[in-house]
Amino acid sequence: MTTLPVHDISGPEATATIHDQGAHLLTWAPQGQAPVLWASPQVRLEEGKGIRGGVPICFPWFGPGRTGDRTPTHGPARTTPWRSTTIEPGHATYAITGAELGVQDLEATYDVRAGARLELTFTVRNTGAQELTYEEALHAYLTVGDAREITVEGLAGATYVDKTDQGRSHRQDGELRLTRETDRVFRSAGPVTVVDPVLGRRLRVTKTGSASTVVWNPWDELSASLGDMGPEAWRTMVCVEGGNAMADEITLAPGDSHTLTYHLEVLPL
Repeated sequence: MTTLPVHDISGPEATATIHDQGAHLLTWAPQGQAPVLWASPQVRLEEGKGIRGGVPICFPWFGPGRTGDRTPTHGPARTTPWRSTTIEPGHATYAITGAELGVQDLEATYDVRAGARLELTFTVRNTGAQELTYEEALHAYLTVGDAREITVEGLAGATYVDKTDQGRSHRQDGELRLTRETDRVFRSAGPVTVVDPVLGRRLRVTKTGSASTVVWNPWDELSASLGDMGPEAWRTMVCVEGGNAMADEITLAPGDSHTLTYHLEVLPL
């Protein structure tokens, strides 16, 4: 087993750490704040293994892909080393090619600005001669005081695919409260706010170039079955992801590019 090296990119406004494998931002917290990105207490930092926590990059497919049979889950980007082009306080940039991922011709770049607000910018360019179709998600794990007490605002009225209900489509009735395993892919481009009365704060997510918002919490039974998570870890996390998944996949003509941005900030109640 080889432990993954980590870069400390903490700066005057925030603490943060990032790994070359997957260009994986694992921790971020503005100065004076409790951790904002969540990492599993049983996280495994091993070559070729997904990291449970932080912000995995799901690319060039989400889950098992639209065909339902693609492996590895969430694509190879999160378990493949990326080339760092900038590592400095508060800032990191990375790049990777389709050849490095074992897929068709493309170039992906990732810009991380870890200041008082977290700013993530993921750009994909089609460098081949054929159309490029892909899914993507910035799979952010957020720290909460108690998942049973939070409210996820901003999704009322949006349609979603419920992956815990055989992929059936539903419409969100009111603001979202978590009461069981939740795995929903919303067709929603607007801002989302996690209201956390236990930690006394709001986590506000805004994004551009993103038609999908994913909300995930494994709850007790699934959490206990995940070897890198543990039976109680679900209580202190919720994933609020920005991306383009399922029916919102991206198709690029040769030479075209697409940029997804994900911004996260901490606000008082």
